[in-house]
Amino acid sequence: MRNIVLVGFMGTGKTQVAKALSKKLGMKYVSTDALIEKKEKTTISDIFSRKGEGYFRKTEKDVIKDVSLMQNIVIDAGGGVVIDPENIKHLKKNGIIVCLWASPEVILERTKKYAHRPLLNVADPLKKIKELLAFRKSFYEKADYHIHTSKMTLEEVMDEIISLPAGRQGG
Repeated sequence: MRNIVLVGFMGTGKTQVAKALSKKLGMKYVSTDALIEKKEKTTISDIFSRKGEGYFRKTEKDVIKDVSLMQNIVIDAGGGVVIDPENIKHLKKNGIIVCLWASPEVILERTKKYAHRPLLNVADPLKKIKELLAFRKSFYEKADYHIHTSKMTLEEVMDEIISLPAGRQGG
């Protein structure tokens, strides 16, 4: 069975969808951010503030290599995982990559109550979201499939993923 890899910007629904989808399909749920936190024995925010984004991305790359070798999993990949082409290459070896999208305004609404978002701890988070989305757009476009989640329910997003040609497990 191929893995299902969810990528996309923070606030697009990756974690919620990945957890529910894994349960629905009887697959294991894996969060790359949780694996990084376990490996580093600290939070993502702490890694960013104490060691920088470069260190975080290197650690993330190591975790992606390991996770891409696993089978029968739904992977909740960190928002910036797509920036490194090697990450995409590894994840595509044994999985389909589904990018979840949302409008900048929806992303802001969904993330504003979470202080642990290190990239959004700025004076104008909506402006930062738009900048990061513009920068990452070409990377996100490398995903196998794209789903715009702004006006969709959790069930609708899961149904769309399951209906994808490569999303039907065993098919």
